[in-house]
Parts: sequence; structure tokens; C-alpha cells
Amino acid sequence: MKKRFVLGLAIFTSIFLLGGIYLIITIEKATSSLNNLIELHQVEILREKLLIDAKDVQSRLALQRTRFAGTLNAVVKDVAKLKNQADRCLECHHTMAITERLQDLKAQISAYSSDLNSLFTIGTNETRLKEDEKKAFEAGRKLVNQLDDMISLTKARLEKGTQATLKKISDMKTLIFIVIALGPIFAISLVIFFMRGLTVPLAALLQATRELKSGDLSFRVQNLTGEFGEMAAAFNEMAAALNEQIHKMQRAEQMTLVGEMAASLVHEIKNPLAGIKATMYLFQEEAEIREEERAILSQAIDEVKRIETLMKSLLNFAKPPKLEFLSVNMNDILDGAFSLALPFTHSTPNSAKAIRIEKQFDPHLPLIMADPMVMQQVFLNILMNALQAMPNGGTLTAMTCATALDEEIQIEITDTGKGIRDEVRGKIFQPFFTTKSKGTGLGLAISKQFVEKHGGTITAENNPLGGAIFRIILPCNQNY
Repeated sequence: MKKRFVLGLAIFTSIFLLGGIYLIITIEKATSSLNNLIELHQVEILREKLLIDAKDVQSRLALQRTRFAGTLNAVVKDVAKLKNQADRCLECHHTMAITERLQDLKAQISAYSSDLNSLFTIGTNETRLKEDEKKAFEAGRKLVNQLDDMISLTKARLEKGTQATLKKISDMKTLIFIVIALGPIFAISLVIFFMRGLTVPLAALLQATRELKSGDLSFRVQNLTGEFGEMAAAFNEMAAALNEQIHKMQRAEQMTLVGEMAASLVHEIKNPLAGIKATMYLFQEEAEIREEERAILSQAIDEVKRIETLMKSLLNFAKPPKLEFLSVNMNDILDGAFSLALPFTHSTPNSAKAIRIEKQFDPHLPLIMADPMVMQQVFLNILMNALQAMPNGGTLTAMTCATALDEEIQIEITDTGKGIRDEVRGKIFQPFFTTKSKGTGLGLAISKQFVEKHGGTITAENNPLGGAIFRIILPCNQNY
């Protein structure tokens, strides 16, 4: 989410900056166009004023020899004004063609001025006076016509340029208004986009907390990314941990209840069962009974022993014995468990159903604090299960090793039997769960309980090569 905010801020800043630059450039162009237009109108005004001055001089010339004729000084002043106005027109910047035309116009004005000077200084020769007067008047008329044509032509062009400039300025103004109007719309859209990106994940997390509060610990937050994805993952882990803790508490309460019931049940059954077994032994020793009856009694005694074993396992699970920790080498304990389990293979070494034993013990395995009798019982339970999983023979492998820095040791017991079915893999460590016809379902549950009391873990998985792998990890520096 942080990246999205930074990206959004960068996009908004970039667009705002580009929009500002565009507005500045547009306004500058519009201002420049207006300045050019004003200058052109100023030039047009100068030309019109030049035409007016030329017409004034021509009017004064036409009124000569009438009672409305002006003085000589007035004519001289008008001619001077005409020259000055022409010079002002030349001061502006023009193209080469216009400059040439203005130079020609200035030459004509000079010629016109010379004709006027000659006219007013000619003396009393009447014939010469009329000729010069006609010549001056003709030059003035020609000058006025040329100015009039120039103004008409430039006025049409100026009008066309003015309309084009005004249209361009109008389009710029419309575009500026659009940019100004789109700015807030874009900002609001960006805010809505980021608010949606913030509120939707928060709503999902809020819904998850409500589900958790209602007791649904199986609810999980899905489809969140970024920082919210990390929060969702943490929430899911918390829900899973709470679910596991609650199950552990429930299991502890159940085990407490089972322990109390088992202790009471064992106490109630133990003495009568011992009496029954002793009585059966006595009957079995009697010489008068037949061999068939002796076999029946022997079978009954075996069943009583099985019941005693079951009651002992139940008592060990419900009320496990207090552990006595010693500094031990797990290689020795595992080797002792093999010695106890091998007599139960019921196969000769060379038979088709023989079980081959492989021991891959780490000779540098560090010593750890553990209860040797309890851990031997754990190994024996796993080994017996492995042997029973290979009725047609196979390979039983035991491996020990230490992890990095000797912080933990790992024990793996692998068989090549039938493996663990997927539907029962998560239940094999549950108490009273068994797939055997005469199993108690307490062996692996007791083993898990003993391993956890040592601060370790026990897991089971299928061997890719066939069979199952039981893996036990125990800490080396556990304080007890």
C-alpha cells in the first residue's frame, strides 16, 4: 500500500507540474499573440494618421488662391508632420518587402515636400506657378491614393489576423478552463481510488475479527496483497495458533478427565483381574483337566494379560510417569530398542520375509538430557509399528544426526512397508485411533506425549521410495 501511495503522489505531482507548465506556456502564447495584435493595430493607427496628415496637406493645397487658404507656416507644419509620421512608420520592425514599400513611400513624401517648397517659393511667374501647383497637387493625390490602398490592404489582413488570434485565444481559454476543471476531478478520482484500496482491505480484516470473535477460528482472510496481505497472513497465523491452543486446552481437559477415570478404572479392575488370573493359573496346574481345557485356560490367561497391558498403557497415557532426566547418548538408547524389537520379526535372516536392519548412527552425536527408559519405549513403539507394517519383509533403517551448531539432534526411522494412507495421516498420533484389529491406539499417542515432554517434536510422513518415515527432533540444551 505504501508503494501505491508513493506512486499515486508521484503521478499526481507529475500531472500537476505538467499541467502548470502547459498553462504557463499557453498563457504566454496568448499574451504574445495579444501583444503582436496590439502592435499591428498601433502600426495601422500610424498609417491612418499618416493618411490623415497627407489629406490635410492636400486640402490646404487645394484651398490655395481662395479666401479659405491657410498661411504658409501652417502648410510647412503639415508637411513636417507628414515627414515625422513617415519616420515613425519606419521605426517599427517590418519584413523586407514592407520596408521597401515604406522607403518608397518616404521618397514620395520627400518629393511631395519638394514640390510644395518649389510651389511656395516660385515668385510671380503665373504660368510656372500653375504648373508647379498642378504637379504638387498630382503628387499629393498619388501619395494619398497609395496610402489609401496600403491601408485598405493591410486593414483586411489585420482584420483576418485579428479574428484568427481572437479565435486562438478563445480556444486557449476553453482549454485552460478544461484543464482547471479536470484537475479537481482527477484529484477526487485519485483519492477515491486510494480510499477504496484502503477501505476494502480494512473491511475484510474487520469482518475477519468479527468472525474470530464469534468463535469461527477456521475463518481465513483471502486475496489481500502488499502490507494488507502481510497483515492477513499474520491474522491467519494468529487464528491458526488460537485454534491449536484451544484444541490443546480441550485435549488437556479431556486427558485430565480420562486420567481420573483411568486411575479409578484401573484401581477397580486391577485387583479382581489379578484374582481371576491367579485362579486360572491354579486351574491350569490341576492334573485332572484335559489338554483342551488347559489350552482354553491358557488363551484366557493371555487375554487377561492383554487387558492388563491395555490398562497399563491407558494409565501411562492419562497419568504419565515423572521423567528422570540423565545425560544420555541417543545412539545407545536406539540400539537398545532394536535389541528388544528384533525378536518380534518372526523371520530367519535368509527367508523371503526377512527384515534387513540398517543403522546409520552419527558417531559424533552430542549428549542430551533425556529419560532413557521413556525414550527407549518411544523408539520401541515406532519400531514395532514399522515391523508390523512389513509382514512380507523389507528394510528398516535408523539414522541419527546433529543439526547445525549442535542445537538439536534428529532421529529418523524408515521402513519399506505399506506407508500411511492420506486419510489417516493426521490421526495416527490421536489417542485410541488405530488401524489394527487388536491395537489399543495409545502407542503413538504416548510416544508423542513423551517426546513433547522432552521439548521435541515427532512427525510422520510417507517415504517417496515406499513405506513411512518417523522423524524425532530433540533439543540439545534443554533445561529441566
